[in-house]
Amino acid sequence: MPPGSDDMIKRLLIAIVLLALVAGGIVGFNMFRDQAIQQFFANMPVPTVTVSTVEAEEGKWTPAIEAIGTVNANQGVDLTVETTGIVTEVRFEANQQVKAGDVLLQLEDNIQQADLSASRTQAALDQQALDRARELRSRGVSSGVSLDNAEAAAQASAAQVQKAEAVLQQRQLRAPFSGTIGIPRIDKGQYLSPGTIVATLQDIETMRADFTVPEQQLGNLKIGQPVRLSLNNDSEEFEGEITGIDPKVDPSSRLVSVRARIDNTSGKLTPGQFVQVQVILPEEDGVISLPQTAVVTSLYGDYVFVARKPENADEGAEGEEKLEARQTFVQVGRRSGNLVEVRSGVEPGDIIVTAGQNRLSNGTPVAIDNTINPGSSESSGKENSGAPETGQKPANDDAKAEEAAAQ
Repeated sequence: MPPGSDDMIKRLLIAIVLLALVAGGIVGFNMFRDQAIQQFFANMPVPTVTVSTVEAEEGKWTPAIEAIGTVNANQGVDLTVETTGIVTEVRFEANQQVKAGDVLLQLEDNIQQADLSASRTQAALDQQALDRARELRSRGVSSGVSLDNAEAAAQASAAQVQKAEAVLQQRQLRAPFSGTIGIPRIDKGQYLSPGTIVATLQDIETMRADFTVPEQQLGNLKIGQPVRLSLNNDSEEFEGEITGIDPKVDPSSRLVSVRARIDNTSGKLTPGQFVQVQVILPEEDGVISLPQTAVVTSLYGDYVFVARKPENADEGAEGEEKLEARQTFVQVGRRSGNLVEVRSGVEPGDIIVTAGQNRLSNGTPVAIDNTINPGSSESSGKENSGAPETGQKPANDDAKAEEAAAQ
């Protein structure tokens, strides 16, 4: 072995040992760091999420058939004249309330007035001749033929008077029924001919709504059935009843046409408006319904979060009951307004989360703050009369929940 080789081997072994110690120290430090981080996060308390809730209860449910329709006036026509002539007087203004028989428009009638006057004069003369013929006949100095001729002439004259009066009436446009008249489409001095629209007349105190429903719902419809109408994005509702059901199903669309009469004494409905229609069906008992905001839809199905007391849980420092969120899959059914029927997955008495679900997972601690509840009828501004009442107060919004969670 050459001189100095032993020293080189010793230095090499020392370098290898030192390198192994350094590598081992680095690996050990990383393992210790990772374990410490895991223990830190494992022992770190999960922040409490503030949510709003409602209590699931069995109550009354009023199912309804929902449809889209259009409202029109119960009576509505476009007014026009029967004969030609020049307008001499317009006796109405836009949106004026008129009564049946009111004169709305006058055409020039000088010739017709003269014809009527001549007819009345001739009728009076023929009536006098008839009276003399009857007197002479009673004295026996006149024949029956003369009396018959006088009676025929008098009747013909009276008929001419009626004809002249009818022609004169054609020079006037009268309201066929009481209602609200629209904007005048003619002016004084204008020459009119039959078919020219003068204005529209609508009786809007009572409206009719025309809509269609699927043929499967035909058996649930009957005359006199109550309906409820609402305008788009409007909380006000209008009550009415079904007055007509088409006995034929449209073979192309498989829909049935239905007509309902609506009270519009408030005047808020306008002919031609788009409306949302609900045909009210018989009330049902023992139905669990929840606000639609409580139900979350996913690829795996519909689910809700139920706030429950965890097992072996102790009360908080101030005696408050601890609750945690539990994901529960449900089967939903019919919908009505802002409510949805829950057929399975929820039991009466369960506390259902209605807001703040996006921050929840199984086991997340929750705190209930029902100051504002987006799923309640007060917050939505539209109450469903057939829905069961909830036993919880309205709930908190997301901003307030995040603030409470951060605290």
